[in-house]
Amino acid sequence: MPSSDSLSHRTKAQALLSDAEQIFDAAAVQQAVDKVAQQLNQRFNQEAGAAFPLVLGVMGGAVVFCGQLLTRLKFPLEFDYIHVTRYGSKDHGGKIEWKVEPRADVRGRTVIVLDDILDEGETLAHVKERLLEMGADEVLLAVFADKDIGKTKPVAPDYTGLVLPNKFVVGYGMDAYGYWRNLPDIWAIKTTSGG
Repeated sequence: MPSSDSLSHRTKAQALLSDAEQIFDAAAVQQAVDKVAQQLNQRFNQEAGAAFPLVLGVMGGAVVFCGQLLTRLKFPLEFDYIHVTRYGSKDHGGKIEWKVEPRADVRGRTVIVLDDILDEGETLAHVKERLLEMGADEVLLAVFADKDIGKTKPVAPDYTGLVLPNKFVVGYGMDAYGYWRNLPDIWAIKTTSGG
């Protein structure tokens, strides 16, 4: 029999979707992944003398995007992951801390950073700057989704699957309070702050 804590989490998770709006269905999500894969394949598979890139997935949000995108890439690559967090309040990030740095040497490499969403851009801007400081020749940002927040961000993605409205979204690696990363489609949920 499930514990009361387990049932409480299940109830909270289900409540988040009870009044949610589907933004993109699963077919649109897969088309977005295809789009990013085609663009990367064009650059790294057809370009004469193309680099042997290091691909870094940003954990944990990018795990779904990474897993599905990697199977579509048709060029030689090395894969690793990084884990970067922002400490602060639950709603707003604070200081950026690296929990896991790349194990592979980035010096002289083309590095492709994969992430689920470019929201305000502070974390990915920091990641790009840090990898360049570590000696990467170039750092390319490939995101499943770029959120249209209505203002300039400190960094722009080089490859984007979807553009999302400025709403609190879940699905395809993106979560709310730890729930619903596993959805194959994208949903906008209502938050207590009205976002």
